[in-house]
Amino acid sequence: MGLTIAAGLVVLAVLALILITTTREAWPAFSEMGLSFITSKTWDPPAEVFGALAFIFGTALVSLIALIFAVPVSLGIALFLTELAPRRLRAPAVTVIDLLAAIPSVVFGLWGVLVVAPNLVPVYRGINDVLGGIPVIGSVFAEPVGSGRSFMTAGLILAIMITPIITSISREVFSTVPRADKDAALALGATKWEMIKGAVFPHSFGGIVGAVILGLGRAMGETIAVALIIGGSTQITANVFASGNAMPAVIVDQIGESTGTFTAALIGLGVVLFALTVIINTTAQSIVRRAEIRMKGAAS
Repeated sequence: MGLTIAAGLVVLAVLALILITTTREAWPAFSEMGLSFITSKTWDPPAEVFGALAFIFGTALVSLIALIFAVPVSLGIALFLTELAPRRLRAPAVTVIDLLAAIPSVVFGLWGVLVVAPNLVPVYRGINDVLGGIPVIGSVFAEPVGSGRSFMTAGLILAIMITPIITSISREVFSTVPRADKDAALALGATKWEMIKGAVFPHSFGGIVGAVILGLGRAMGETIAVALIIGGSTQITANVFASGNAMPAVIVDQIGESTGTFTAALIGLGVVLFALTVIINTTAQSIVRRAEIRMKGAAS
């Protein structure tokens, strides 16, 4: 018991030390820019003006795109492996998924910039030709950049990268659903899909949220792949086919040439990313607790 408590306290201490030390290093930028460090989109190191809003936007957008594509695919694969796939197919499929998770991020980045991005440009232009004239939607799918290095491309590569994480955790969660619950639903006349909706998903809700949050954390913190694919433009735009930038990518791109307040501002981006991760995790835990309370109330 004491060892368990000590291990938990060590984790909290490490997190606190990370936050304290990085905040101390970033304080010159925070004190000079104030709240505008978060609210301004102007990033001009020669003028010592540092606004992180464009990078916060880019991080959030590519992570959202990644989740939109990765979550349905990951849950579908996990359900297939646990509920539908024959036994002889499960082991090879799990091995392939694990191998996908082991590929270095720089390989994904190189593949994305050399193969995926150029080949997606005609696809983006086709989507723009169809949807570009529609109000609001047209601004989201506007004219793509010629290189294909954009928010959308970065989001798609991140979706591939986080799919193994979400799939593996979801598969383990689905496998914990009691066999009796599934059999009871089927015995009452439910179809396979109705059994999954009525027995598997409610029992696995907390685990699914945890899997998605872990995938989101990987997407928000990914550095090399995003730096190679996102395009490197400092802008806030509704166009997902436009180039942009993200906090981790800016840090790795510019940390080598930074000094003084510039370095502090880059470390400040890391502090903001850390804070966003904590907020997202706390919000997810709150959602899970409320959902579990509602489920218990419905069951009683």
